[in-house]
Amino acid sequence: MEVYIPSFRYEESDLERGYTVFKIEVLMNGRKHFVEKRYSEFHALHKKLKKCIKTPEIPSKHVRNWVPKVLEQRRQGLETYLQAVILENEELPKLFLDFLNVRHLPSLPKAESCGSFDETESEESSKLSHQPVLLFLRDPYVLPAASDFPNVVIEGVLHGIFYPHLHPRKNKKTPQYF
Repeated sequence: MEVYIPSFRYEESDLERGYTVFKIEVLMNGRKHFVEKRYSEFHALHKKLKKCIKTPEIPSKHVRNWVPKVLEQRRQGLETYLQAVILENEELPKLFLDFLNVRHLPSLPKAESCGSFDETESEESSKLSHQPVLLFLRDPYVLPAASDFPNVVIEGVLHGIFYPHLHPRKNKKTPQYF
């Protein structure tokens, strides 16, 4: 897994004073996705991670100036923080994966041991609660069609194209095609 914070932006809000949002790029198993987080979310993650793993230093919570140079330093610090968590921990806690919106991998046995980012979530609710309805042992589209189960879609299309005279017509002047 690779994590970068390529950019940040200032978000205006009517309900509260403006804040900065950091865009996190997550590369995992050849796939890339983005997630946006505020510093307060990083800080909440850090407080929870400290309880179950060794954590690196996180950039200071209080920033005096909201100038681009200071925010760029914070961006770099948060990027370094995320990368250090990944490098220093062989098995990543579930709440860290939740923070990055990463699917929980069965190959990570300790992923469940640190709790989830949302404390109200129970362990049972994070597991699949449905059973498969239909199971194919082989790809049904690759197998030859069974003679007792015709493909009604193809037969309907062919019937409509090659046997249009068999369809009843509402108006004798205008042919109806299905």
